[in-house]
Amino acid sequence: MRDIRPMTQEYEGYCRDESRSVGYADSISFPETEEEVREILSGLYPERVPVTIQGGRTGLAGAAVPYGGHILNLSKMNRIRGIRRAGDRYYLRVDPGVVLSVLRKAIEDRNMDVSGWTSEEQEVFRAFAADRPYFFPTDPTETSACIGGMAACNASGARTYMYGSARDHISAIRVVLCDGSLVTLRRGECMARERELTLPVQSEIPGEKCSGTEAIVGKPAGTLRLALPTYIMPKTKNASGYYIADDMDAVDLFVGSDGTLGVLTEIELELLPLPEVVWGVSCFFADEGQAMEFTIRMRQELERVAALEYFDGPALEILRRQKQKSAAFSALPDVPAGAGCCVYVELHGDEEAEVLQRLYQVGGIMQSLGGREEDTWVARTRIDRETQQFFRHAVPESVNMLIDERKRRDPVITKLAADMSVPDECLREVMALYRRTLKENHLETAVWGHIGNNHLHVNILPRNAEDYRRGKELYSRWAEEITRMGGAVSAEHGVGKLKRDYLAVMYGEEHVREMAALKRTLDPFGIFGRGNLFAERY
Repeated sequence: MRDIRPMTQEYEGYCRDESRSVGYADSISFPETEEEVREILSGLYPERVPVTIQGGRTGLAGAAVPYGGHILNLSKMNRIRGIRRAGDRYYLRVDPGVVLSVLRKAIEDRNMDVSGWTSEEQEVFRAFAADRPYFFPTDPTETSACIGGMAACNASGARTYMYGSARDHISAIRVVLCDGSLVTLRRGECMARERELTLPVQSEIPGEKCSGTEAIVGKPAGTLRLALPTYIMPKTKNASGYYIADDMDAVDLFVGSDGTLGVLTEIELELLPLPEVVWGVSCFFADEGQAMEFTIRMRQELERVAALEYFDGPALEILRRQKQKSAAFSALPDVPAGAGCCVYVELHGDEEAEVLQRLYQVGGIMQSLGGREEDTWVARTRIDRETQQFFRHAVPESVNMLIDERKRRDPVITKLAADMSVPDECLREVMALYRRTLKENHLETAVWGHIGNNHLHVNILPRNAEDYRRGKELYSRWAEEITRMGGAVSAEHGVGKLKRDYLAVMYGEEHVREMAALKRTLDPFGIFGRGNLFAERY
């Protein structure tokens, strides 16, 4: 079978991801084309070999960590395949292994390998190269993420506040199912009828057909009928389990499915016109109450705010320490003395005068709540924005370094990071819950994240095994309270293996069984992503 390699020490790094979880596997492959993916899967299917789908392994929920079977690593599927235009939008077709930072540079520089593209696509690309700047708006913190992984967990990031998550900018996909058959979907063309969805399936398997390969559960040739779960998703930022809604688009089922339903082998991305003006403002406050009130007023009074990001006092203090002890962080700007927290605001617009007026509004609201103009950072140039971006990304990086240092002393220790969201009206309530329960448990923390979406990453920093145990218990308690508020237990990182117990809390056992039944229709032997979303007992 094509290029399936036994797991040796050379590949042991592929048994872990950024969640710091470690698994094991029997074999690994690095396909470079969709045809190779189909050939590999059609060969493994008769033996019911479990398959874990991977890309850049930047995920934080353990979805790419294998527990036996085969690793299908897509990092060598890394080409931009074509372009089309509709209205004032361009759409790029990309392989799942394309890295976000590489994609951004290719878009910015208008520099792509167009060999193999059709003459029509090459003509569209020439128009794109001569047009105004465009961008792909989804912006997770980790720019080494692969597009396939971003689609698999419905990634988002800071600019989700204005532009939405990855799902909102994925217009078409190609998906290889567990037996090597293919589903091709374009947004708007394959829609559910209430809670029933019929997928068009291309049955032909490339290469030699292995003995015992059969069409999935004997469905009629060319179609696969799915009974969709009956749960109602929360009306908040959400990456928890399968996207399900009445009359939904089939594309949305596979985006955010955490590698459990099929292999995304091609993804079409919507590009948006880049705003003429992009300014960032870091506003510092003495206490958290001021920051929350500032956030609420930003949401009520300002338009075209692309991002509202938060950093609490302990997060700022970690940055201060890192700046002093590590040369890598020496370029960080000095956090103002007395600053207890920070809210970063990003403003987008097409005219400088318009954005300047909104900048004055930001300053007025900030000062009315106790913030000081002299402590405020305003980034109008690209270099200044990159400095503020370095500041924002240095927070999680510094925390990871701190945890790695502690883990060397006690291997049990690892970071615990909440990824939960609530509706707008619950921001104060959820923050009070976090602060009260953390204080009761005497836990060290650092909090940052997407406060505009009421989506804060509450990071518990265990000092010992007991801290870790209490932190895990606290997360379960939070999952129950977040569910009561109408929120989501995972807002952007997906569920993977690490949060699957919280999914049952959020939706209930019966609805998790419905998810598992849906998966069995597409993957009757549970080949893809075993342990992701729900345990095998379902």
